[in-house]
Amino acid sequence: MKIPKTLLAAMLAIPVLAMAATPVINVYKSAACGCCEEWVRHLRANGFTVAPHNVANPSDLREKMGMPDRFGSCHTAVVDGYAIEGHVPAADIKRLLAAKPKAKGLSAPGMPLGSPGMEGPRKDAYDVFLMLPDGSAKVFQHYD
Repeated sequence: MKIPKTLLAAMLAIPVLAMAATPVINVYKSAACGCCEEWVRHLRANGFTVAPHNVANPSDLREKMGMPDRFGSCHTAVVDGYAIEGHVPAADIKRLLAAKPKAKGLSAPGMPLGSPGMEGPRKDAYDVFLMLPDGSAKVFQHYD
């Protein structure tokens, strides 16, 4: 049986398409932190492959990635060379990875109620910041 060229080309492209999938997000967190686990679930539910790592001091990686302490949270993730600090929504990470700006990464400082992994009886307004190479930040996305 002869396979049509278009079908053969499509079959050969499947591994290439799989390799182009979203990169793995490595999450460095405390083993005892339940909200970090909820954020990992949020990422997975939004199509990311996540590799969680329990570490004694998650802030060590934040420092290594050059994220200022004032933008810190309970966990730090790394994806495609970017630091993701705190409860950043998956949509913002996807936008970052698509745009590929010159930046250190994204931060949702603190633990804002209503952010992914911090769902509860109320939602607080919060900002996700784009951390620039010079250490400054600008609002990447605002949530009411």
